[in-house]
Amino acid sequence: MELISRADKERLESQLAECIGMRKAIAERIAEARAQGDLKENADYHAAREDQGHNEAKIRELELKLQRVQVVGDDLEVPADMVFLGAVVQLREVGAARTELFKLVGGVTGEDAEWIEVTVSSPMGEALMRARIGETIRVTLPRGEKRFEIVAIVA
Repeated sequence: MELISRADKERLESQLAECIGMRKAIAERIAEARAQGDLKENADYHAAREDQGHNEAKIRELELKLQRVQVVGDDLEVPADMVFLGAVVQLREVGAARTELFKLVGGVTGEDAEWIEVTVSSPMGEALMRARIGETIRVTLPRGEKRFEIVAIVA
């Protein structure tokens, strides 16, 4: 079971609906290419069939993912100063002046954003989950242990 926010689940459902909606357009492209004749040397036909395969694989992937997720956070009373799933957190590495933004997510979304996505099952995510503003967390990374101060929860 993978924990995700309601917004992440809605994003996955939207992607699934978009892929399902593409089925008709891809089928029409295949039919048009098939009408051109010889399928052995018909690049349009082969490209459309490849697109169809990718689209169907994405549909299966999204359906499977949606079956394995659990939405958390909406019905929980989380204190405003506590990091929880979906929070965007401003961290400062101990000894450094610069801060960075991290978002605690159930699964990496790959969205372009001004923060770094951290899954709840990663070492950083486990350290952040339920930590509070002002606390210093320790994270064991492949290159050794790092410590971060939680400066603020910005979203």
